[in-house]
Amino acid sequence: MAANRATKSGFAAEAQRKINSKYSDELAAECLEWIKEITGEPASTSGDMENFYEVLKDGVLLCKLVNNIQPGSVKKVNESKMAFKCMENITCFLEVAKNMGVPAQETFQSVDLWERQNLNSVVICLQSLGRKAHNYGKPSIGPKEADKNVRHFSDEQLRAGQNVISLQYGSNKGATQSGINFGNTRHM
Repeated sequence: MAANRATKSGFAAEAQRKINSKYSDELAAECLEWIKEITGEPASTSGDMENFYEVLKDGVLLCKLVNNIQPGSVKKVNESKMAFKCMENITCFLEVAKNMGVPAQETFQSVDLWERQNLNSVVICLQSLGRKAHNYGKPSIGPKEADKNVRHFSDEQLRAGQNVISLQYGSNKGATQSGINFGNTRHM
């Protein structure tokens, strides 16, 4: 029974190592620099995992960040260090981030930050929010988001496209599939 628990904890430790291997010190430092540019905090913008966690774990700085981007978005920032108050700050930040356009798949769960389970997902969320910041007149980070390129075709142009016969519709100019032996074994 003790060996079984050791095996389970070994698997959990391996899974945690795998998650942590995706964490990028450079991207985390870029996020903290961006936060400092907008809020004036934190003092340390080192991207190492320990500093990143310590700076953001209570959610206060995250709430200040979204309040600087969109004033009044988080009504009450809890300065208390009690776990449920810190988790509430993180949850408020996540709700505002989603409302600002951060896709759900690029957000994280509160425990990912509070319990230090997946700091890489926190970095991804901040990078995504950083791309949205220019919509609110703030400096942004990461690659610029693509603009919509809506095209409008006239009825005449659409009808002209119906007269084109694609090679997918039949003729492939004499090419055949002979010689393709998908699934067959090679006879020697």
